[in-house]
Amino acid sequence: MYATLEREAKEAGLRLQWPARLPNTRQALATAEWVRRNQPSAFSQLHRELFEAHFVLGEDLEDIAVIDRHARNSGIDLIALHAALEDGSAANFVTESEMIGRNYGVDGTPAWLLGQRRIMGLRPPAEFERLAEYALQVPH
Repeated sequence: MYATLEREAKEAGLRLQWPARLPNTRQALATAEWVRRNQPSAFSQLHRELFEAHFVLGEDLEDIAVIDRHARNSGIDLIALHAALEDGSAANFVTESEMIGRNYGVDGTPAWLLGQRRIMGLRPPAEFERLAEYALQVPH
């Protein structure tokens, strides 16, 4: 899987640097999910910032200072975010999203729902394109 991701990132001209260790990203996920639900206009930038922080810059997404810096860059209300992280409501959003996914049979990432068909796992681009084209042709 890692070799495939590295090859595809290189082919797409994307920088990819695996972190020295895999951090516990639960708080970063909770941040992202809280922002998606409460400040949706800032979500896209935050998503890009956190992805780049982890996969390009090798920053530790376990560190709240790292999360805060990227949230601030994205225009996030840090006071409201910290309150949601402290009271557990942001983490509850992640749990709720996971439960919704499990109800649809999702038990890992990446996962997509294409034309009522669940697609799990990393797929070669040609296979994914074929599945997407098929999904567009199937009546919903």
